[in-house]
Amino acid sequence: MILIDLYTWATPNGRKVSVMLEELNVEYQTISINIGKDEQFSKKFLSISPNNKIPAIVDHDTDNKSPLKLFESGAILIYLAEKFEKFLPTSGPERFKTMQWLMFQMGGAGPIFGQVHHFLRAASEPVPYAINRYKTETERLYRVLDNRLAESEFLTKEYSIADIATFPWIARHEWHKIELSAYPNVSRWFSTVGSRDAVKKGMAVPFLN
Repeated sequence: MILIDLYTWATPNGRKVSVMLEELNVEYQTISINIGKDEQFSKKFLSISPNNKIPAIVDHDTDNKSPLKLFESGAILIYLAEKFEKFLPTSGPERFKTMQWLMFQMGGAGPIFGQVHHFLRAASEPVPYAINRYKTETERLYRVLDNRLAESEFLTKEYSIADIATFPWIARHEWHKIELSAYPNVSRWFSTVGSRDAVKKGMAVPFLN
């Protein structure tokens, strides 16, 4: 039985949620939203994701028997973690430490790495100031991660939604011209998380011919 519809595309934010669903071993179906063809602006998708961005989910298995529509990858991760009581402590300091590193990704690493991708790969002409600004901040954020991962196997005490949220962005380190060998703790963490079966499966969603 399909419990959750996942509206997604092959981006780091989209893959956060597919990795989480694979980790939870939940029955879900994928609806591909090709952002290269502006499918995110369709009227149907707008009714699910008011911000016209992937990922979004529709959960058909709710207590009030009415499907729940959710957008924003961080909100979806928290929702799924609480619904299935996995990958986010239910109380205490570790819960807030996990939320702290999730917010680090949501408010820092994700947006900054995305800007590097844009100016290095998509801009119609080189913009040296922007490239330098976002590349410098990207390197700083990698140092923050590397320092944290020198102290802990994962971003928090145990594997959590913070790791799940961060991994797909680090998987694009070549896009933002980062040599992982310069950040040995990040490199070790990347190999550890990337070896998980659920991560491998989730990172292949949606399947693109």
